[in-house]
Amino acid sequence: MPEYVIACYRPKPGKDAELLAVVREHHPILRKQGLVTGREVVVLRAPDGVLVEIFEWKSGEAVDAAHHDPVVQALWGRFAACSDFATLADLPGAGQPFPAFEFVAL
Repeated sequence: MPEYVIACYRPKPGKDAELLAVVREHHPILRKQGLVTGREVVVLRAPDGVLVEIFEWKSGEAVDAAHHDPVVQALWGRFAACSDFATLADLPGAGQPFPAFEFVAL
C-alpha cells in the first residue's frame, strides 16, 4: 500500500542553493529506482527556510529497499552534507491551525 511521507530539511548555513538542487533530484531518482508512485511531489518552504517535501512511496517495502539502494544512499548522503533533518513540530507555526508555507517550484 502506498505511503505518503513529509520530509523536512533544514539547510546548513550557506547551503540553501545546494539543498534545493538535491531536493530537485530526489523524486526523479526515487522514481527511476521504482520506489515512488507517479503522484507529483510538493515542496514547500517554511518561514525559517526549512524545505518540506511531500511525496508518496509505492509501499513500505519500497521505503526499506531505498535504505539498501546505493544510488539512493548516495543522494541521501548529499542531503546530509547540506542539511539537517527537522520534524514538523520544529516548524514555525506548527502548533497553530493553518500554518502558512511558500510553494517551491521545482
